[in-house]
Amino acid sequence: MLKRIIYTFVILLSFSAKASFILLPMDETTQQNHLKAYGITYWCLDKNYKASWLLNYRGGSFLLPDAPEIRRECQIRGVSFEILSDSEETKILNEISSPSQNMEAVILEKAPKIAVYTPKGKQPWDDAVTMVLTYAEIPFTPIYDEEVLSDQLLLYDWLHLHHEDFTGQYGKFFGAYRNAPWYIEQKKEAEILAAKLGYSKVSQEKVAVAKKIRDFVIGGGFMFAMCSATDSFDIALAADGVDICETMFDGDASDANYQSKMNYGSTFAFKDFILERRPEQYEFSDIDMTLKRRIPMEKDYFTLMEFSAKWDPIPSMLCQNHTQLVKGFMGQTTSFDPALIKSNVLVMGTCELNGEVRYLHGEKGKGMYTFYGGHDPEDFQHQVGDPPTVLDLHPNSPGYRLILNNVLFPAARKKKQKT
Repeated sequence: MLKRIIYTFVILLSFSAKASFILLPMDETTQQNHLKAYGITYWCLDKNYKASWLLNYRGGSFLLPDAPEIRRECQIRGVSFEILSDSEETKILNEISSPSQNMEAVILEKAPKIAVYTPKGKQPWDDAVTMVLTYAEIPFTPIYDEEVLSDQLLLYDWLHLHHEDFTGQYGKFFGAYRNAPWYIEQKKEAEILAAKLGYSKVSQEKVAVAKKIRDFVIGGGFMFAMCSATDSFDIALAADGVDICETMFDGDASDANYQSKMNYGSTFAFKDFILERRPEQYEFSDIDMTLKRRIPMEKDYFTLMEFSAKWDPIPSMLCQNHTQLVKGFMGQTTSFDPALIKSNVLVMGTCELNGEVRYLHGEKGKGMYTFYGGHDPEDFQHQVGDPPTVLDLHPNSPGYRLILNNVLFPAARKKKQKT
């Protein structure tokens, strides 16, 4: 009888200690590959496993169910993980739920369907998001103007825009690259595509694309933009119906006094900006701080804002990181002038040396958008023709983590933002 009692006790003890959960720690010292940890979490959601995002707990860790195939996938991809028992999981969740802790457990419901706006001939290293999605093994679908104008955005939850020009000025590369074969070819291809889609000018076709993307967000979609896609998108919306392109871009002169015709009420994030009229100037407007900043590379950092995880889970998710200080990096659009940002936009990252905004978030209709200044988080000053960044050398990049926060953000069960 005693032996039976002891045996039963051992069985119950082993059952209670049985591993039931996998923790992907996201702190600075424990996780050997932060970027691929996002890919593991996405993979689990895609396989219909439950997952939770533990905001502000050890750098924004992920809690997954324990399963042999998840352990195996972590090992294959080089992602650090810890095995938790039921009691250990309960202890962590109790700590997170405490009112004294700025933490929250957010349930991730489904793997978002991801589209990346990119032309067919674009090199993968031209887009930091394409690179990091590929590295993290998160599936995405490349789309471009034809798909957008035929309402295929309705098939996706999340849309990314990167180094794009929605104004019809071909990226303002005219000054430096007007005679370069790639520039001539890209201009020709854009004109052929616009004509195929029924537009007499590339600028008219691009603003039609911008308006479709706007409608996607208003209808409940999530848009993430980097580099020149941020300001050129808002400029295109403000200039709808106004010719802001000089002769070398569209064959005729721009509208007289076009600056006075800007409709700032149509934009997402920016107001009162002044357009750059000179075609040879590699800049769209005074929104961007690239030409105004005097920050040496060794001092170029920006600080992520801290939000209440329990009351403001949305910006908290978007700012999850293992450090609040992120290394700066430049782009055609490096950062945003704070004086030109609308008052209803949430600033999430700023450079303390000059006050520039690097990272912002806002709502539009039923949807949301995030703008992130700069081109490549691990390439301080990316130039045309530069070799691609090798992400195997930067598996713990805080700057790239911000991109992946935005990728997983649409998977979360939403709570009303209070800020």
